[in-house]
Amino acid sequence: MANTTESSNPNLSNDEWCTEINNGAAFGLKIKKKLATKQSDFQLVEIYETEEFGNLMMLDGCTMVSTRENFLYHEMMSHPALFTHKNPKNVVIIGGGDCGTLKEVLRHPNVETVHQIDIDKVVTEMSELYFPELCESNDDPRAIIKFDDGIKFMAEAKDNSIDIIIVDSTDPVGPGEGLFNHAFYRNCLRALRSDGIFVQQSESPLLHLPLLKEMRDAMLDVGFSDLQHVNFPQMIYPSGWWSSTLAKKSGAFEEFRKEDADKAALQWQLNYYNSDIHVGATALPNFLKRAFV
Repeated sequence: MANTTESSNPNLSNDEWCTEINNGAAFGLKIKKKLATKQSDFQLVEIYETEEFGNLMMLDGCTMVSTRENFLYHEMMSHPALFTHKNPKNVVIIGGGDCGTLKEVLRHPNVETVHQIDIDKVVTEMSELYFPELCESNDDPRAIIKFDDGIKFMAEAKDNSIDIIIVDSTDPVGPGEGLFNHAFYRNCLRALRSDGIFVQQSESPLLHLPLLKEMRDAMLDVGFSDLQHVNFPQMIYPSGWWSSTLAKKSGAFEEFRKEDADKAALQWQLNYYNSDIHVGATALPNFLKRAFV
């Protein structure tokens, strides 16, 4: 039985529940046992076996990924952008240490190279052990996995060299803090090709709207020409409602490759994403329309 004396996780309760408390709300999963704990140079990585959601990874006491629901996040962080771009060949993932987004990107046969840059090797090592289904494409010859500083990587990236940049990061604290500012966005804009797309996980629209607006304003400030908001459910994250923000280097967002998206959804047996989901996910509720004016 897990309890606060057995872990430095401040959100873990005493009654066999793994719970994250955020913004006055809590989400908990009943656990069977703790599988592993490792303190990396950057964060505390914990793995639990839960009763209903399979394995669960927590970083510094925050829920990150579980076996049961991870497809929601990984499919929606990747496919909307890749099916919006006309012909993505070179993709960079900043973060993404659990390798689920990498797996989804590599489903696209036209993609030639994917650089994944995550600062914490321990996250990937734990994923290989406890989420092997997410790591099954790690040996794809198109995948280049590096454990390094993503901010530094983008600062050194060549101009006009990347089609899509996906920032699959933790919250804007600790290792992820520097991925949410003007300097980082400016380097990403410079490194994208003229038709390039930048993607960043943008927290809960319900709980983190001020941060979401701040991110959008910063992207526009540095010169991105158009933004698109993507909604999706994510029940293990605060509020159960998550989002990503897509930003175009030039021009406006147009129609995505609808037929290709539906063909792929069937062929790849995706669990969530298809063309109808794409359209619905990019529709804005009224409070976001007002906030984004």
